[in-house]
Amino acid sequence: MKLSLSDVALLGKGLSRPECVLATAKGDLFTADWRGGVAHLKPDRTQALYAGTTADLPEGLRPNGIALEPDGSFLIANLGSEIGGVWRLTRDGQVSPYLTEIDGRPIPPSNYVVRDHRGRLWLTVSTTVVPRSLDYRLDSKSGFIAVLDETGARIAADGLGFTNECQISPDRRWLYVNETYGRRLSRFPLKDDASLGPKEVVYEFGEGQFPDGLAFDAEGKVWIAGVISNQLMRIDPESGDCAIVLSESDADHVAWVEAAFGDNALGRPHMDSNPAAKLRNLSSIAFGGPELRTAYLGCLLGDHIAKVELPVAGLPPVHWHY
Repeated sequence: MKLSLSDVALLGKGLSRPECVLATAKGDLFTADWRGGVAHLKPDRTQALYAGTTADLPEGLRPNGIALEPDGSFLIANLGSEIGGVWRLTRDGQVSPYLTEIDGRPIPPSNYVVRDHRGRLWLTVSTTVVPRSLDYRLDSKSGFIAVLDETGARIAADGLGFTNECQISPDRRWLYVNETYGRRLSRFPLKDDASLGPKEVVYEFGEGQFPDGLAFDAEGKVWIAGVISNQLMRIDPESGDCAIVLSESDADHVAWVEAAFGDNALGRPHMDSNPAAKLRNLSSIAFGGPELRTAYLGCLLGDHIAKVELPVAGLPPVHWHY
């Protein structure tokens, strides 16, 4: 299974850091947008921006991960430097805190938020280091995963290497998570009370490969969106085999990043530049389209999202019929 960049089309215009993409059965696409909310790419090819402001957030919203709710509102993992956690955004621009503390302590700038099949909310925090760029290291270990259910909010796993997107497996036995600078895809046994068992490493990534977004296909394989390398990968969690399905890597750029990473000197300049013309620091994947065979790809540096047809169907997300 190998795709070409010529298979990739670009959608949307004027988007701002569309890091996370959601797709629905109706053909709607939603992306995180650093203009302060969520951009909506509609089936008729028009666009809307749902942006909000609040006095509680001096910088406004800095959405990284987003989740679509049944009432059409959004939950946003806020990456702003002052108040992280989860915030609710309505389509008329109203913003309100949803989960900003755990055990009385403020949640740091947050990466990703998702609901599971039972309505539980999972949140990832990549690092507690300030500034965050000081934790762009292989030995990063301050990331954590939190869960909110009917009993309240709590940390479910910590000590992670820059926690990024997480998803529950199709058989609902595991919680998978990307550790971006730990360069690992890991998983935890998922118990009925939402507690997690000991971590298992599913796959360790190589040169230039920093895992960001993930999604499952209908065959139980894990699709990984990799920043820096601009690679879309498919991993078999049982065999550990990894196939690079799509790539827009620049050897000189990867070498520059790897040298800095090896010297513990990786910083924002390395993340905020990338010579790729289409994938633009690939960050997420969402399955969509009539048969869930279309991949919609988010990015950190572009003003668009990418679209490519796949030979395998994805697993419908919880919000698929919202």
